[in-house]
Amino acid sequence: MKLEEVLLKRSENKCELCNAENALSLYEVPHATHRDEEGCTMICSKCMAQLDKKEELDSKHWACLTTAMWSEVPGIQVVSWRMLNRLREESWAVENLDMMYLDDDRLEWAKKTGDHENDSSVDLHKDSNGQILQDGDSVVLIKSLDVKGSTLNAKMGTVVKNIKIVEGNTEQIEGKVEGQLIVILSKYVRKQS
Repeated sequence: MKLEEVLLKRSENKCELCNAENALSLYEVPHATHRDEEGCTMICSKCMAQLDKKEELDSKHWACLTTAMWSEVPGIQVVSWRMLNRLREESWAVENLDMMYLDDDRLEWAKKTGDHENDSSVDLHKDSNGQILQDGDSVVLIKSLDVKGSTLNAKMGTVVKNIKIVEGNTEQIEGKVEGQLIVILSKYVRKQS
């Protein structure tokens, strides 16, 4: 039986964190020693997006950890601990952390991502109006831009289709203008609706 089938059976076709029943996928808990039932879990797309910091944290959504943290599955315990730490500004999360126990090995595993040291902020690529940008979006330049190392001048109003976000730098996106791939500062674009 494939791992995904095993996890779907274990989870009864529900997200193992919030119990959602749609858009489930296998999540490999970062830094797990093995890709098995103990180091993986089935989660919904909302949990996935927030775990991967691709969406703002919704503390109401994560109230589900009050139940999930008691799972006997090591991967679910580790994810619960990490998310509770990211939500430390919420009193209920702190209370749950105080009640939660992880043995030394699991606590070491949980700390490997460093999530427990970070605040709950999520680094998202946003346009000049604060709209979230994602791979594949189309944007409009709100300012004419001279492209360094080139004679190209990207004019204000130019539509840049199928952008790519630059990982690790929320101020930059990549896109093609006049057939040339350029890096554009996200503050100079507006997401096209």
